[in-house]
Amino acid sequence: MVTKRKYFGTDGVRGCVGEFPITPDFILKLGWAAGCVLAQEGKNNQVLIGKDTRISGYMFESALEAGFSAAGINSRLLGPMPTPAVAYLTRTLRAQAGVVISASHNSYHDNGIKFFSIDGRKLPDEIELRIEQQLDQPMTTVPSDRLGKAVRVVDAPGRYIEFCKSTIPSGLSLKGLKIVIDCANGATYHVAPNIFRELGAEVCELSVDPDGLNINDRCGATHPETLRKIVLMEKADVGIALDGDGDRLIMVDHQGEIVCGDELLFVMANYMRANDRLRGGVVGTVMSNLGLELALRDLGVDFVRAKVGDRYVLESLLKQGWMLGGESSGHIICMDVMTTGDGIIAALQVLTAMVTAEKSLAELKSGVQKLPQKLINVRVGKSKDISQSEKIQTAIKSAERKLKTDGRVLLRASGTEPVMRVMAEGRDETLISSVVEDLAEVVRLELA
Repeated sequence: MVTKRKYFGTDGVRGCVGEFPITPDFILKLGWAAGCVLAQEGKNNQVLIGKDTRISGYMFESALEAGFSAAGINSRLLGPMPTPAVAYLTRTLRAQAGVVISASHNSYHDNGIKFFSIDGRKLPDEIELRIEQQLDQPMTTVPSDRLGKAVRVVDAPGRYIEFCKSTIPSGLSLKGLKIVIDCANGATYHVAPNIFRELGAEVCELSVDPDGLNINDRCGATHPETLRKIVLMEKADVGIALDGDGDRLIMVDHQGEIVCGDELLFVMANYMRANDRLRGGVVGTVMSNLGLELALRDLGVDFVRAKVGDRYVLESLLKQGWMLGGESSGHIICMDVMTTGDGIIAALQVLTAMVTAEKSLAELKSGVQKLPQKLINVRVGKSKDISQSEKIQTAIKSAERKLKTDGRVLLRASGTEPVMRVMAEGRDETLISSVVEDLAEVVRLELA
């Protein structure tokens, strides 16, 4: 039986800077606790530390480094690097673990710490539990002759750039494509434009001037509106929007239509299937649009749903032995080249499909028709198992009867904020709007 974790969520430890546990003293002890657990593994006693561009990253980088040093662990500092780059470098530099200081798509007010294991994947639950148990112990320091050291890895960006370029066919060029790329003033600002430019594309850059406070600020994958305008204004072939730590991708086609993770998954799956590269089916999540499932079924491609969170998509991929999965939000995992979600690599796979098929993104995504979907976030004041609420369960059954076989409903507690996500989708937009609003009101009354 897995013990409930106190600090680690679905994506590491995350919260508002200055509020527990995202405080310098806690992060110092977190580094020490993680270092103690890693030292017990008796391997190479070396970790990589990367971060995005938010201002608090400097503070937490120093705190982590001090904590690891006190535990006798050496740190190799990468500076601002995308989360997937840290996963890749952890594996290739044979580090015992990789650490990323980031709150992904959140604003600069937030930050977080997430870990990768030596194989470039998220830490196993049992290791996170051991770290939490170590956090309950008094902090100690190894003898001075065993203290960890810290050095900078100056060639980290170049290593990652070359790796990303290697994930598409060696003879393929992006010459002739005009691309607008929005780096969200985040960790990809100094690598992503170079990757696409070195592959031959004409690149127009957006949000590549981080100042510590403007990460994800009305830009990037969570705010693709500006990218859409620039794509149309520049008459570009495609737009690429990444989030603050580079693990999320949203695209814009030449017509200005925003292309979400579900549609990108379809494009990639269809291309891989046609080129005998797709091993098995595709993993989505409970939030994936029903239209994706139906479109993949028409291709003869299996589809399964995991819980929301890239760690659960990855778990399902490993269980199924498949290679492609992702979320509507744009976390896409290509297991044949990467161990975690990577926005740049996913974009390269989509561009490869466009160049190979000599078709626009609009044409490639036309095979999937998203069904109307409506989501309401209900702020809750107390935690409650909705399965134990008779009123909520009755409301769910009533909603399902109204939708019949043409839709579905979903209630899911957020893993990062105190809200219950209430969603409905189906073929009748008016009906699903009515259904989700009625259901959300019952949830609001029960859990407010």
